[in-house]
Amino acid sequence: MKQRKAADPPVPSATEGSGRTRVLGFSTTAFTLMFAVWLMFGILGKPIREEFGLSEVQLSWIVAAAALNGSLWRLPTGMITDRIGGRKVMTFLLLVTAIPAYLVSRADSYGMLLVLAFLVGFAGNSFSSGIAWNSAWQPRERQGFALGLFGAGNVGASVTKFIGPPIIAGTAGATYFGIIDGGWRLVPVVYAILLVLMAAGIWFGTPRQDRSPGTGKPLRQQLTPLREIRVWRFSLYYVAVFGAYVALAAWLPTYYMDNFDVTLQTAALLTATYIFPASLLRPVGGSFSDRFGARRVMYWTFAAMLLVTGILMMPNGHLVIDHADGTQTEHLAYSLGLVPFVILVFLLGCAMGVGKAAVYKHIPEYFPDNVGSVGGLVGMLGGLGGFFLPPLFAYTKVWSGFPTSTFFVLFVLTAICAVWMHWTVMHMLQGKSPELARHLESPTTPDEPEEALV
Repeated sequence: MKQRKAADPPVPSATEGSGRTRVLGFSTTAFTLMFAVWLMFGILGKPIREEFGLSEVQLSWIVAAAALNGSLWRLPTGMITDRIGGRKVMTFLLLVTAIPAYLVSRADSYGMLLVLAFLVGFAGNSFSSGIAWNSAWQPRERQGFALGLFGAGNVGASVTKFIGPPIIAGTAGATYFGIIDGGWRLVPVVYAILLVLMAAGIWFGTPRQDRSPGTGKPLRQQLTPLREIRVWRFSLYYVAVFGAYVALAAWLPTYYMDNFDVTLQTAALLTATYIFPASLLRPVGGSFSDRFGARRVMYWTFAAMLLVTGILMMPNGHLVIDHADGTQTEHLAYSLGLVPFVILVFLLGCAMGVGKAAVYKHIPEYFPDNVGSVGGLVGMLGGLGGFFLPPLFAYTKVWSGFPTSTFFVLFVLTAICAVWMHWTVMHMLQGKSPELARHLESPTTPDEPEEALV
């Protein structure tokens, strides 16, 4: 069932303008911090694996456990934010996450780490809350950019990459206040303190009179849009551009160390060259979507991802030809060095950063009154990709023997998304051409969201 766009809001007063600026600023800062906490095991994983004697598969399940809980509650979190406002929900998320974050520093077994990683993952649900919160405050013509700027908080994945190695190396073997150990165990303690401080900032720094467009709306009405197939298709797109981003951000440090023989600190810095564009280009993706249309931007995104992952998935090696006389010759030697690998992963991050904003540009445009539920479902299923992919990376490496199988998985996922998107567009064009053909290449009119095509 097609939904119409909400009418343009009236020109905001100075107070309203200040309020939306504070909401965007505080929510983006909080999301950056919680994203750092959510993905901290990407850097802590190596010293944890050495201390507890874990296998690569066991470590992958710690990363996956955090990703799982950071996705499971995105739908209800978005819906609750629509009902009671983001100020209350974000404050609650910050405080609740601080407890298991501190307890990670006291973990003494693999089982305890697995449970605490799952609980720390609760931080990831802040995304759907922030999306719903900012959508309620930002005018429609700026939502693409505003939501992209908020989503740039994904750069928090690089925070641990920068502060983790120095803290681990500089405090190893130390003890503070008689109860806090140095090394990798100090990092979650620092995060726990920052989470509490950020909760205070949100509570006292954002408008007390919050906006909650879902107040009084029946639960069934909030869930009605989830019946539409396009919502589930958006979710699959988000698995490719966000779930894969989460998985790869946590996976890359170990990948660099195992395959290029670099130190933890070097691996962290190299991983940051992927995380920064995948996060900071999100506002650019939002602006592109505002200007050119989200569907066109998604075509660009998938094309770039297919090209890059198609190169990265090729294993190092050569062809060996056995001759009749028993001799062998080698041909077509191929090896991807560190520098070209870093450049290609950087380009992959650029494509994902733009694509993440393009996916979410559709939601307030097409479902202006149900951003919490629709955005929550898309975020939940996209985030679940961050749960399934790390173990899949590990198992495909075991099955194939090729570390580059990681990128084969991403190539197949992206190809499925691109084919489904293109098939849907072509199917609609065949049914209603040439009207839709003209619409696909023309600017979106105020009464006809671009995504009405699919």
